[in-house]
Amino acid sequence: MYKRPAFNVLSNRIAERRQFIQVLAGPRQTGKTTLARQILEAIVIPGHYASADEPMLKDRIWIEQQWEAARFRARSAGEAKKAMLVLDEIQKIPGWSETVKRLWDEDTAAGVNLHVIVLGSSPLLVQRGLTESLAGRFEVVHITHWSFEELHQAFGWDLDKYLFYGGYPGAAGLIDDQERWSRYIIDSLIETTLSRDILLMTRVDKPSLLRRLFELGCSYSGQVLSYQKMLGQLQDAGNTTTLAHYLDLLSGAGLLTGLSKYAGQRVRQRASSPKLVVLNTALMTAQCQLSLTQAKQDTQLWGRLVESAVGATLANAIKGKNMELYYWASRNVEVDYVLCRGKELIAIEVKSTREKTGLPGLEAFSREFTVKKKLLVGGTGIPLKDFLLTPPEVWYKS
Repeated sequence: MYKRPAFNVLSNRIAERRQFIQVLAGPRQTGKTTLARQILEAIVIPGHYASADEPMLKDRIWIEQQWEAARFRARSAGEAKKAMLVLDEIQKIPGWSETVKRLWDEDTAAGVNLHVIVLGSSPLLVQRGLTESLAGRFEVVHITHWSFEELHQAFGWDLDKYLFYGGYPGAAGLIDDQERWSRYIIDSLIETTLSRDILLMTRVDKPSLLRRLFELGCSYSGQVLSYQKMLGQLQDAGNTTTLAHYLDLLSGAGLLTGLSKYAGQRVRQRASSPKLVVLNTALMTAQCQLSLTQAKQDTQLWGRLVESAVGATLANAIKGKNMELYYWASRNVEVDYVLCRGKELIAIEVKSTREKTGLPGLEAFSREFTVKKKLLVGGTGIPLKDFLLTPPEVWYKS
């Protein structure tokens, strides 16, 4: 079975002395549980796995019970006196972080060598618990949507399949049945994420507006859309502050993000119109009711898929790294993506055809800002496949 890069990261950390709680945070169906089970099978110490995603209501007492079961395994582990505890879907238990903090501190004081991994499919809620109670006690391993390289290695997908079917490994076995694949993405992933990871776990005053915003974002992925235009499209009496908040919720759930315009000043960046980008192209294609062949024939849709795939790849790949992603636009010219690491800027333009056209956006951007590199992806530039296979930090090398 394919093992994601995070497998080696976690294995190395578990081999070290007990220092931090390991937190696996990321969207649904990106392999967090599979990764944790692979670790449990690979380690040579006893392990205990428990999930809060079961029908019975769970509370903080449940955490204590699972923790004690793992402590027993550690005490019974011979000379090593070491064990591992995995708690899945932890965000579903109110006040989970306070209980984990207390139990972790008890073990620290008593010298109990219990390694702990917690998993959560609602990154915003997991992060809230970490910052509220577990400061200084955790390390986050970001589990993002699968990349083109991972889908190619695990399932042999070519570039076209990745662009159309996106980065959900659990749906890979369904792609021969278009309707079944589409219903799985819509019902089991989109609807479950919206209803269980956002609406059920976070206060949302206008749930129908949140849903329509997500649908609008999928329709306009790869495009810049002002909040005022969004309100006009959504025909709702909401306000721009509400839309910005809902966009943050959708981004935190791993569905849709709104990139800020690069301006060199953070205040101006926050006030800009967002560029909408799905974080997995399956979120677009599952709702378009077209086959892969039909989608390739629709040049406008395919161009949006290409640009969205580049944006999603960059946004997912820089998660947890010292990099940020923006777009730029001025006087009817645009740069599709601006990768920022400190003061180093990489400007990226995406082309889905081989037509030889000028690049006024890159030229205008480089006149206003100091740019380390200007990249053309697709068309006559860097082949799209090669770009998607290259980690973003590589572009900063001379």
